[in-house]
Amino acid sequence: MHGPVWDPAQYDRFASERERPFFDLLARVPSREFQTIVDLGCGTGRLTEVLAQMHPRATVVGVDRSPEMLAEARRFARSVRVVEADLTAWEPDGPVSLLFSNAVLHWVPQHVGLLPKFASWLDGEGVMAVQVPANFDAPSHEVLKRVTAQGTWRQKVAGLAEEPRAPALSTYAEALLDLGLQVDAWETVYHHMLAGPDPVLEWLKGTALRPILAKLAHDESHDFLEALGEALRRAYPATGSVTAFPFRRRFFVAKKPA
Repeated sequence: MHGPVWDPAQYDRFASERERPFFDLLARVPSREFQTIVDLGCGTGRLTEVLAQMHPRATVVGVDRSPEMLAEARRFARSVRVVEADLTAWEPDGPVSLLFSNAVLHWVPQHVGLLPKFASWLDGEGVMAVQVPANFDAPSHEVLKRVTAQGTWRQKVAGLAEEPRAPALSTYAEALLDLGLQVDAWETVYHHMLAGPDPVLEWLKGTALRPILAKLAHDESHDFLEALGEALRRAYPATGSVTAFPFRRRFFVAKKPA
């Protein structure tokens, strides 16, 4: 089953801001050779290809359920074997040296329950590195909930503004420690300075708005986006040519003890 269509071009509109957490997570991964690398939620594959180039002798697999994203991945990630699959059902062919997942698990309800399965894939020195957005209490999401509940569109999109939440960092850490893993966990709030008209609205079009816009006809989408854009401009006023957009993310790197 596929969710609402992903638009790779819209998602990559703020590529540098979206990619920075990937590199911050990667910087905390132990520096060693990995034999098998799996990127769960590989998207367009641009960053999965970074993993492949860093580890040219590794077998690198990118897993995603979006055919639109994987079409891009097949163009950009020439060193990666891409697989169209739901990460909750997919299984690797053998032990995994590095399991990487950047900004995808928050789409999976109750995903902490998947950590034991993910840990069971790791080889004797395996590493699991994960980043999840944790911005669900931000003004952007509060505004989105309010606007979806107010207009003529409210019945069509009821509940779709309620994204799955990332649990507290301690919840991840405790679950991983219970699995006997060593844990490095942290949070970062990025203060993105976004340029262009209605940049927060454009950001949300690449992620949280996908399931909502998929339910609306063209005229309804136009009216909905007008109302949402106006509310977001009030919540995130521009300063000169930029709009400050704070964004919280949670990270952990877990590994088997030596």
